[in-house]
Amino acid sequence: MDGLLGLDGLHLPPPARRGFVMGTLMAGFTMATAHGQAAPIHTDSTGLTAGEVQIPVADGHIPAYAASPAGGGAHPLVMVHEEIFGVHEYIKDTCRRLAKLGYTAVAPEYYARLGDLSKMTDVGAIIRDVISKAPDATLMSDFASAVAWARSSGRADGTRLAVTGFCRGGRNTWLTAATNPQVKAAVAWYGPVGGPTSDIQPKTATDLAGDLHCPLLGLYGGADTGIPVDAVHAAEAKAKAAGKTVEIVVYPDAPHGFHADYRPSYRKEAAEDGWRRMLAWFKQYGV
Repeated sequence: MDGLLGLDGLHLPPPARRGFVMGTLMAGFTMATAHGQAAPIHTDSTGLTAGEVQIPVADGHIPAYAASPAGGGAHPLVMVHEEIFGVHEYIKDTCRRLAKLGYTAVAPEYYARLGDLSKMTDVGAIIRDVISKAPDATLMSDFASAVAWARSSGRADGTRLAVTGFCRGGRNTWLTAATNPQVKAAVAWYGPVGGPTSDIQPKTATDLAGDLHCPLLGLYGGADTGIPVDAVHAAEAKAKAAGKTVEIVVYPDAPHGFHADYRPSYRKEAAEDGWRRMLAWFKQYGV
């Protein structure tokens, strides 16, 4: 766990005896949430090297999706943290969008050990049986392994490293920014800043806000019933009191999941403005 900071007293669990539940990524979109009426955004792979890869990790391999400009070369690296629904077509398309702009984008399937998200349709069961059982230390170790893989592949310049994520992945973006000093810029999309803790998930984003190693942009919905705006601003205030660079943007009428173009929660104007802000944030801080 070289470079992993801020998770005091947390240790990697022993390798899973039952192996990995998900050996490959799911095809298509998650079945665990409603889909919108409009066709979701589709980004083709013309001019890209894109597809599923296997990432060596401490106890085996996890599947991931990677996309980069074709033709070789080490590009700035953006690590994409998935939602609770897995690395499905929406997350893959997000990686392709970034690759079209000159990035190498990698989205690891962090929950491969715990459940087959392609077959799970009960959101409560996903949270109870998968998300709540995923140790933060394992996630951060897998993140470091994925960055190392991207560097060794020749497709990414690991010195220009950014992270972004959606929903639970937004929370994990805060976590990564606070525990991995290699990250240069972070953008969290409606990531929870509070919530329950446990022995394997010992700290919230707010707990870690004062430990950020890089500038963080948070994109939140004012109509998100699960993430109080006041709580987000409290995390922002804690970070700023510690001398950290944090900017929070709230879209007053946007609900949770406003970037998820495959769901009824999608809000085009907020999603596009947030995407522009994300790219500008990466550029401003050297990624």
